[in-house]
Amino acid sequence: MRGDMEFFVDRTLPVGLRTQLQGLIEYGIACGELMPGAALPSVRELSETVGVAPMTVSQVYTDLKRAGLIETRPGAGSFVSHSGSTSRGAMRQGGAKLHHQINDLVDAGEAMGLGASELVALVHASAVYRERVGRRFRIALVGLFPAATASYARRLGEQVGRAATVEPMTVAEIERDAEKLMRAKAADLVVTFANRRREVAALVPGTRVAAVSFIPSEETRRALASLDSNHRIAAVSRFADFLPIMTAGVRRFAPHLETVRGVTIETEGLDDIVAWADAVIYATGAESVVAHVSGDKTVFEYRHAPDAADVEREIIPLIGRSAEPIQEDKEAS
Repeated sequence: MRGDMEFFVDRTLPVGLRTQLQGLIEYGIACGELMPGAALPSVRELSETVGVAPMTVSQVYTDLKRAGLIETRPGAGSFVSHSGSTSRGAMRQGGAKLHHQINDLVDAGEAMGLGASELVALVHASAVYRERVGRRFRIALVGLFPAATASYARRLGEQVGRAATVEPMTVAEIERDAEKLMRAKAADLVVTFANRRREVAALVPGTRVAAVSFIPSEETRRALASLDSNHRIAAVSRFADFLPIMTAGVRRFAPHLETVRGVTIETEGLDDIVAWADAVIYATGAESVVAHVSGDKTVFEYRHAPDAADVEREIIPLIGRSAEPIQEDKEAS
């Protein structure tokens, strides 16, 4: 019996020819296209069919034989193995589900306008990363501004430790960048601000989205504490709905301040307000106000960081629960 599977490799993909060919045969066995006892092409035949070196085919056959998936009969050739039923059976058991999942992934990629090479590049990069660092809980931290979001991700990464990876991305990026959107959807958890949770959840349907509190960073709290109690403070935000949060944070961490005035960068008479203030504190995204400041006034950014207590309460338990099945699988194997 000769398998009727079509053998091919795609040189435009960012995946080695040997890896492609081996994966093709393994997939054929898993999905029933290559049944037990099916004859495989000879090394020379397969080499000529797909246009790779005979040594490459020979190495693929050696790896498959070592895995118990094929067997070589002297003078007869190579065949899909009847033995090694455990590994082959395990592959077939999940083969149908895997086939559907791959088709769903391809459909999702096509819907986003991704070509085959781009989709394979994403899968390959993910597989290589997993091979290098192992299975770790993946968190996508979604913010508004790249620099600030990267800072939030670093802080969150420090808080969760090696149990998880944290990748920063902005709302604009996952709206416009198909690769970023796919990475966000593939995350085990997406973390964002409470007032952005609904917006972000709509962008990544099916992915768990959690909101944590963000408080002034340690550097911001030190800067607030160092302000003179007699100083008049202008707290400047890009967004009007952020002003109540910002001014409340300033008063919380600098209760000695008596005069705090909150404004946006669009407020009429901004130059007069900045001139009136002894110190200007600007929220991330409102950096343009610095150009309005003259003289030797105190000016600094009101930068946030994920609240460690909130992370401990909301995020750490999710990471712990996700690790339990992985540990059980390792023990079962």
